[in-house]
Amino acid sequence: MKTSKLTLYIFLSLIAGIIVGWQFPEIGRQMQPLAQLFLNMIKMVIAPLLFSVVVTGIATHGNLKSLGKLGVKTIVYFATATSFALVIGLFVGHFFEPGAGFATSAVSENMLETVSTMASQNAHSSTTNMFINIVPTSIIKAMANGDLLQIVVFSVFFALAICAVGEKAKPVLDCISSLSEIMFKFTHFVMNFAPIGVFGAIAYTIAESGMGIMINYAKIIGSLYFALFVFLFLILNVACRIVGISVFSVIRAIREPALLAFTTATSEAALPQAMKIMENFGVPKNIVGFVMPTGYTFNLDGSTLYLALAMLFSLQIVGIELTPIQLLFVMGTLMLTSKGIAGVPRVALVVLAGTLSSFGYPLIGVAILLGIDQILDMGRTTVNLIGNCVATIVIARWENEFNYTKMEEFNKQFERKQLNTTTIYNGDLLSKFTIEEHSECGITEQNHN
Repeated sequence: MKTSKLTLYIFLSLIAGIIVGWQFPEIGRQMQPLAQLFLNMIKMVIAPLLFSVVVTGIATHGNLKSLGKLGVKTIVYFATATSFALVIGLFVGHFFEPGAGFATSAVSENMLETVSTMASQNAHSSTTNMFINIVPTSIIKAMANGDLLQIVVFSVFFALAICAVGEKAKPVLDCISSLSEIMFKFTHFVMNFAPIGVFGAIAYTIAESGMGIMINYAKIIGSLYFALFVFLFLILNVACRIVGISVFSVIRAIREPALLAFTTATSEAALPQAMKIMENFGVPKNIVGFVMPTGYTFNLDGSTLYLALAMLFSLQIVGIELTPIQLLFVMGTLMLTSKGIAGVPRVALVVLAGTLSSFGYPLIGVAILLGIDQILDMGRTTVNLIGNCVATIVIARWENEFNYTKMEEFNKQFERKQLNTTTIYNGDLLSKFTIEEHSECGITEQNHN
């Protein structure tokens, strides 16, 4: 907290939002526009930032052959990570049985109607349609809708065209490179409004749900967050160790965007800053620009884990027990239908409702989860972000392009910032100096003592 004023302000805003939403719920409900304003500011940054980063990354360093290899490795890693997430969700769901004995009397007719509408939102679309929708009919429409994957596809083809044209396209590439730098600076300005957005989001969430809901739904909330921690410190930690880094150093590096993702329950709020941090951490720009946006469609580790756990929760409520074959088939369907629709609000619940409906299972479990989805979404969105950041590092190491020297320098800068806040005691008198001030005065800490 000492090393970043923004992180401190966000954390204080989080506490203030909880207090206002808890003690003054009427005021808390009126704070939602603050959160929406911040999210809109983030959304206006993402499309031009993503386009410029992907184009400059690939056009400067990539070619068709290397891009193909990168794509295959990325998909292999995504499939492996989400499979582990699915298994952990199933294991925790079977072990804790959060739906067993759950009272369903509080479910209203309006909630069931809302869930029925979700089930009809075509979440269970065919694999063919999913791949067709990857290609945009209009880049302007894709940017307006915030479809990250369509923007990436257009940007990749645009970058390859620049490579094919060669020297004549250099002025365009220089212009787009300048746009990339401008958008990162633009993002820096926008992030100054993050504490306001966090305060509004948390105040509204607590005011709407109430603190009591944490007790009533403690079993399912606790099961999900336990499963997310298991995935984080088992799977992602092992992935980091394989490439020779610490998962804690990654979390420390992305602490600000992770806190944003948690408090706003929105990946978009954290994406621009996380991409810049990963570049500074040692991942090449072309890998960051390709892997991270693609991951928000194909590598939703937290959401995939949640879907497995939520499916078991929904079936346990109504006393349905699946055979291993049935369970395998349902989980495979969940994994497929969760791809390609990341822009849909409450995407995890939409997928869950559509899958339950298609197999003829009751939707009452989704209606129950609807009331606490914001709280659950905060955790799974944060793990989605961390998982995609780890993915960029693993893919970069797989391509032998991860810069360990740059990572070490990043970590040293963090440690230096901590040292710069060291407080030195001189008898009963407290005096605070920074390390730089000591060196300028010619006083070492040992001599001072």
